[in-house]
Amino acid sequence: MTLAVITTIVILGVLALFQVLLACGAPFGYLAWGGTHRTLPPKLRIGSILSVIIYAGIALCLLSKAAVLTAIPPGVLLNTLSWVIFTYFLVGVFINILSRSKPERYVMSTVSLILASCTFVIAIS
Repeated sequence: MTLAVITTIVILGVLALFQVLLACGAPFGYLAWGGTHRTLPPKLRIGSILSVIIYAGIALCLLSKAAVLTAIPPGVLLNTLSWVIFTYFLVGVFINILSRSKPERYVMSTVSLILASCTFVIAIS
């Protein structure tokens, strides 16, 4: 489980940085939010900031599940959240596969698959 947690946290950190860059106007929109904008419009920039908050919450849950943090005590809630996070990333695989943007389809569906695999390992532990 340790490798799965480390891998997930590192990827979430990279994704958070990516979303911050998108929110600041970096021209990487072809890799996110359907890939239709090179630079994100204001509403999607807000979505990118919200994504960073979601990633932080996911990291908090997974680090609690791995007993690195005690923010969420072990039990039914933490186990349920772990499975919800796994499902979130699994759904993300299929959503990204359906993207009209070829770069988003290849890059983000792969990233989502890695995250889904790692969170599955964490959830069953």
